[in-house]
This record gives sequence, C-alpha cells and structure tokens, in this order.
Amino acid sequence: MIERTIFREEHEMWRETVRRFIEKEIVPYHAAWEEAGVVPRDLWLKAGKAGLLCCTVPEEYGGLGLDYLFDVVVFEELWRVGASGPGFLIHTDLVATYILSFGSDEQKRHWLPKMVRGEAIGSLGMTEPHAGSDLKAVRTRAVRDPDATPGDNDADFVINGQKVFISNGQLCDVIVLATKTDTAAGAKGVSLFLVDAATPGFNRGKNLEKLGMKAQDTSELFFEDMRVPASAMLGEEGQGFKLMMTKLSQERLAQAIRSATVTETMIEWTVDYTAERKAFDQTIADFQNTQFVLADLKARSVMARVFTDKCIELFMDGKLDSVTAAMAKMVTAELHCETADKCLQLFGGWGYMWEYPITRAYADARIVKIAGGSIEIMKTIISREMFKGRLKGRGAA
Repeated sequence: MIERTIFREEHEMWRETVRRFIEKEIVPYHAAWEEAGVVPRDLWLKAGKAGLLCCTVPEEYGGLGLDYLFDVVVFEELWRVGASGPGFLIHTDLVATYILSFGSDEQKRHWLPKMVRGEAIGSLGMTEPHAGSDLKAVRTRAVRDPDATPGDNDADFVINGQKVFISNGQLCDVIVLATKTDTAAGAKGVSLFLVDAATPGFNRGKNLEKLGMKAQDTSELFFEDMRVPASAMLGEEGQGFKLMMTKLSQERLAQAIRSATVTETMIEWTVDYTAERKAFDQTIADFQNTQFVLADLKARSVMARVFTDKCIELFMDGKLDSVTAAMAKMVTAELHCETADKCLQLFGGWGYMWEYPITRAYADARIVKIAGGSIEIMKTIISREMFKGRLKGRGAA
C-alpha cells in the first residue's frame, strides 16, 4: 500500500495522543450526544486543555504554533471513529483562520486564546434561507447608526437578519457573520463582522433536526437591531465576499480530507464484517461480488487519498488553487457517498440499524455533496477553467 509521506514522526506521535483522547472522552458518549443533539461544553474545555483546538494558532495568541498537519490529524481521527458531533473543524479550520488572517490585533488577542482553550466556541454565520452557495446574495443587513454624524467611520453598525444551517449554532460564543453593508453593490457590498454572541439582539433559533450528524448542533440564528461597534468588522468594509473566497479552497480541502478518511474507514468496517458474516455456508466475503465491489472501492479510495494528500502539500506551500480544491472536494465527496451506499448494502439488514457505525456513516455522508459548496458548484468551477473565455450566455454565468 502507498505510504503517506506527508506526516513526520511528531505527527504520528500526536496522532496517538489524539486517539487516546477520543477513545476516552468522545467514543463512550457520542451515542448519548446524538440523542441530545449537542455535545457538552465541557468537552470543548477538555479538548482545549489537551491541545486539540486551533493547533496552528501562534504562541503569541495562546496557541502552539504548529503546522497544519496537526489539525489534520485531529480531524482525521474524529472522522475515523464516526465522531461527527464535535464541531472542531468549523471552530479551528474556519473561524480561527478567519480571525488570524483578517482580524485586528485586538480581535486576535481577545478571541484566539479563548478559542484555543475551548472557552469560546466559534461559528460561521453565512448561509441564509435565500443564500446558500451564492454568498453574495446574503440579505442580513448591517447599517450605520442612523443617529451618527455623517462620515463618522467609528459609528456603530446595526444588524438585522437571519442565518440558517449554522454548525455550532447552539453553543457558539463568537460568529464570523456575513452581512450586506451596501445592497446596491453586489459582491462588493458584503462585509464581515466578528460578533460576540452575548450582544443584545442576537437570538438562537431551535436546534435543527437533521438527516445525519445528529450530535452536532445546527441552528437558525436571528439578529434583531443588534448593535456592534465598527471595530467588530473583520477586514475592511465591502471586502467580505473577497475574504470569503480566499478561504473556500481551505474549506473544500477539509471536506476532501474528511471524505477520504471516512471512505477508507467504511471499507475497513465492511471487510471485517463480510469476512465474518455467514450466508449459504460461506462468508459474505467469499462471494465474488463482494470482492469486486470492495476491490473497486479500495482502488479508488487509494487514488482519492493520494490526490488529497497532494492537495494538503499544495495548501501548506500556498499553492492550492480553487479549481484543484474543487476537484478534490467533488471527487472525494462522490466516492464517499457511493462507498457508504455500497458498503451498507453488504451489511444487509444490519446496515439499516442505527446501532451499526455504517448506518450512521451513511446518514452522515449525504451532507458532503452540499457542505462547502454543492457538487454542482464544484463542476461549474472546474468547467469554467476548462472553457475559459470560450463560454457564452448562461453557460458562462
């Protein structure tokens, strides 16, 4: 089998530490968290104490200043055991990254140490009922205080609007919030704010009941005359859409890492199960159909893994472009869902029982074709590059 060469000895030592933490603090309780629809805040504090959160945050902001592979190890080990509840990815790979990349020194010093320790939980407030993949269409408004002196750049903003499908929504303490500060400017009218969830005017909706990932809280968020200072803006006014676009490749890479890992894991579960399960005086694995299905999935999972690891290398070198990230996300997501379906089939009736990990993996899998940009958006990005300058009319939109 092809060796994964991107990890060094210190990464594998860290992997063992992460595995021990997950086996002790997460695996025994995850089923109960699925029933509750949320993980306890105490888990975040334990994870922070163990160093599992925001590994790449520099020491000056309370982190360990490690490379991206340390975060990758945490994500992989969670997904390897089907622990889809802890929303560490959103917190670490997206919210902390936005703050570190675009925040003021004051914002970094206020939020990042708390996020590293698990005392403040991060969430992305981007998706709306009328704006999913099309982020420039957000309707949440942020307007200058109407009573402020015209031209006062330090005047507060008043925010009104709604977000939906927000991971960590029930627990979040800090939100990277996408708003419209100029409704007539299209993408150039989008601005980001770093919002404290304790701000008056912020309200959480119900914890949404989902097909899968049942232990991860996912919510509607509401903003009603919420007043925030101008210093809460993340980056410059009107630059929000541009900033979000710079982070999409990283978000899609994370989705690819997840899909590559879960695909491998489901195949391993199925090999173990079919080698033991008997039917017609032989094991399920003795049937040629079983062997061929799993051989095909295994071969393609290795190819997906090699490509994903190459994308990790490119990302760490600052060379991962949006088209390559879209390819990785698209291919691994489709393989992830296909593997979940075909492996569950080999479990027979037991594959339909929630007590089996393959069943929960099947339910969790479907979101990967949607989260981080739908498969259709990935195909659009790839095809645009292929036909650059040659598409006309609707095909070029």
